Amino acid sequence: MTADRLERYADLALKVGVNLQPGQPLLINADVAHAPLVRVIADRAWRAGASTVFAYYNDLQLRKPLVDLAPDAALTVSAPGAVHMLEELVEQHAAFIKVVGDPAPDLLAHSDAARSGRAFQVDFTRRWGRAIAHRELAWTLVGCPVEGWARQVFGEPDVERLWQAVEQTVRLDLPDPAAAWGERLAKLDDVAGALNERRFDAIRYRGPGTDLTVGLLPSARWMSAGAFTTAWGQPHVANLPTEEVFTSPDCRRTEGTIRSTRPLAVAGRVIKGLELTFKDGRITDVRADGGADALIRTQIATDPGAAYLGEIALVDKESRVGKAGIIFWNTLYDENATCHMAFGHGFDFTVPDQKDREAGLNQSAVHTDFMVGGPEVEIDGVERSGTAVPILRDDQFQSF
Repeated sequence: MTADRLERYADLALKVGVNLQPGQPLLINADVAHAPLVRVIADRAWRAGASTVFAYYNDLQLRKPLVDLAPDAALTVSAPGAVHMLEELVEQHAAFIKVVGDPAPDLLAHSDAARSGRAFQVDFTRRWGRAIAHRELAWTLVGCPVEGWARQVFGEPDVERLWQAVEQTVRLDLPDPAAAWGERLAKLDDVAGALNERRFDAIRYRGPGTDLTVGLLPSARWMSAGAFTTAWGQPHVANLPTEEVFTSPDCRRTEGTIRSTRPLAVAGRVIKGLELTFKDGRITDVRADGGADALIRTQIATDPGAAYLGEIALVDKESRVGKAGIIFWNTLYDENATCHMAFGHGFDFTVPDQKDREAGLNQSAVHTDFMVGGPEVEIDGVERSGTAVPILRDDQFQSF
């Protein structure tokens, strides 16, 4: 981790990611393994005029004794003061950078899958979901390569190789990363605009093990991360990297079966062969390799909305994450390599009509993304007449 690399990356997170403003508070949430990057982000934030800079650290190693030894009631408890901290950040119109990159991906490999799925801070996660849905923070996610993550990706702790891959995905390998991001986000905004003009009634997915139709709400709009603006008008880019256009569907109108096309790393476990069946919007059957379905079943039992879709997202072959040709075993990256969807919480800002939101926008403490795209998956927009219009073929956007 050279000083120049970390400084350029920190500047990208601050200038393009959260778009930090002079006098704005900043909170950085990270694992203790990410401390070298956090320290540089803090330094660059002070230089950029932040009013306050704080780090809120997690220690992933504490998850194993929690999952293995804690009473059931302790699995979902939020840390003391965590929700209040988030409320204060919202009141202050703060910026929030979350750093990801698993330093111990096999930590829970032999722990109970169902308990692993339950072990998250429910009240804090629910409040975070509301903050995102209501545009109450200027936020972004960035990855930090560490040995454990590199070993999972490459089979050896080649952190330098992972840094090079991360730099490629976030365009730090280009002379002017900010300009490159502006160009890419403009193209994604054009795709979102074209989808909004068509006003499709539903989206249909067809491929190996997949035949699924997802209904859309009449006022739902497609967006890219380049269109993110806080409630007080501060533009920011949620997620670095980001390569998607997305919306929140009508959670009542999902029918059929869909098979995930990439492994999913969630709650300290790797889920392979995930297949979900929906009826009347709800997940009615879960299948996955090696008994990992127990973790997903536990997640969708968290609350009434957890078993319904909250997001669908489209990604084409121009994605720099996809072009890297790597399974990153990290949702921030893998969801931007190909099309994905999420069961759980939906995004209020994608559904401007209040009646639509009340009728069909999903609410949940859960939001779990899984990948459903690839060259073998055909995705169509379905008009109200029932006519299917190709959107993606061979991972390429069509002229719709």
